[in-house]
Amino acid sequence: MDWSWIDWPAAAVLGGVVGASELTSRYKDDPWASMKSRPASFYIAINCAASIAALGLIHHLSQFAGTSRWTQILMAGVSAMAFFRTSLFVVRAGDRDVGVGPSAFLQIFLTAADRSVDRRRAADRSDAVAEVMKDVDYSKASKALVPYCLALMQNVSPEDQRVLDRVLEALDRRDAEPSVKAMLLGLELINVVGVDVLTTAVNSLGEQIRSAPKV
Repeated sequence: MDWSWIDWPAAAVLGGVVGASELTSRYKDDPWASMKSRPASFYIAINCAASIAALGLIHHLSQFAGTSRWTQILMAGVSAMAFFRTSLFVVRAGDRDVGVGPSAFLQIFLTAADRSVDRRRAADRSDAVAEVMKDVDYSKASKALVPYCLALMQNVSPEDQRVLDRVLEALDRRDAEPSVKAMLLGLELINVVGVDVLTTAVNSLGEQIRSAPKV
């Protein structure tokens, strides 16, 4: 039985995995949420189509005739990735450099997917942090909740911890209501540990980080 037909979906899957990994790496609090919007699906589809096109080109080039089919599939995925992420030349636009080429085309759809996911996640994150951080005292939580959340996690990188430290130092200096700062603290922690870990940590610490009841 001829199984050569499977080469095409295999190349498409490889390209799709690359596109999906780009999106999931940008939303650490809920990586899978990044793939639930139409722009994100379209972005992944572009990567799939590029890998299929690359495989078709490889099949028609004589220099690849002696390579194995799985090598050709891998090459199709890698070459499509490289092509769509290259710039033919760079121009200066205002105060920043802009790449001109296939990467600029791909960036349009990546930006659209980013905005769509951001809008969807903003509502979910707002509801989650308002519920989790309700009645949490900022001054108590900043001293106890942060180290407890990080201790619960096993794979937070030193770089992520340093970034969090800098953000929290800036938040500490910010002139805002304690209740607002508590929610901002929750949002920053969600970015690193996710909603579930933050909820568990707040529930575990309980009254130790709660505001004193008003008399």
